[in-house]
Amino acid sequence: MHFLVATLLALLPTAASGTQKPRDDKPALQLDFGVYQSDKATVMYRKLNPVLEALASELDARLDASVDLRLTIFKSYDEGIESLVAGKIDFTRFGPASYITAKQRNDDIQLLAMELEHGERRFLGVIAVLNSSPLQSLTDLKGKRFAFGDPNSTIGRYLAQAELAQAGIRAKDLESYAFLSRHDTVARAVELGDYDAGSMAVNTFEDSRKAGKLRALKTFENVTKPWIARARLAPEVVAALHDSLLALKDPEVLKELKISGFGETSDAEYAFVREGMKRADDFNLGSTKH
Repeated sequence: MHFLVATLLALLPTAASGTQKPRDDKPALQLDFGVYQSDKATVMYRKLNPVLEALASELDARLDASVDLRLTIFKSYDEGIESLVAGKIDFTRFGPASYITAKQRNDDIQLLAMELEHGERRFLGVIAVLNSSPLQSLTDLKGKRFAFGDPNSTIGRYLAQAELAQAGIRAKDLESYAFLSRHDTVARAVELGDYDAGSMAVNTFEDSRKAGKLRALKTFENVTKPWIARARLAPEVVAALHDSLLALKDPEVLKELKISGFGETSDAEYAFVREGMKRADDFNLGSTKH
């Protein structure tokens, strides 16, 4: 087994760049794992490294091969989605909305497993404001500035916009809004007062809440992240990835991702998010304001 960092956006100048010679008694197999950048590349590497190391060891045994996992962190959600759709990577970890988008473009991509948080298949997104903000409800956001994450983000865009629309807030009702790409960037922008509110994952929010900087204006549910294989990946590799993910239970391996393990999943699991994405369309009705 060997875990190789292929690309970290030039933010990790000391990243590994070689390959390990395969053991004489086993054939070599390289699998490309890619993710888009939802946090700093260095943070994502730290979170993913223990799981990928353990996964590679599991795959070694199940495939009777010397497995090399190569990690690529893409600069944008769009680049990550395109790489899976086009088969440029073998498997990935996406947010639910990105999975739905990729599935629309290539119906042959394959779900492997979904992450579990404390054994659960749902976790929270947060619309947050400064701890000192006078805003008390979503209706108070009329005439305010809002920071979204990436345009493809489940929490950072789609489900947050669905919540705003349900509260009667449309794009035209805001003073302005912007897409800031990453959850940590959104949190920082709200902390600095550049925006009155922003949408982010609960783990990002908790870091700021504990520091006394942000508080939750609204929380909402999201489905946990799926891990997905490209179309036409060899069936025995898909089966080994599925079984290996379900076998990962060591808390020390999983703690950086803040998950408790992996569970079985199916496309039906993401109907909840598909409905949220449709409701998000109401946010933009009658306005192209940014």
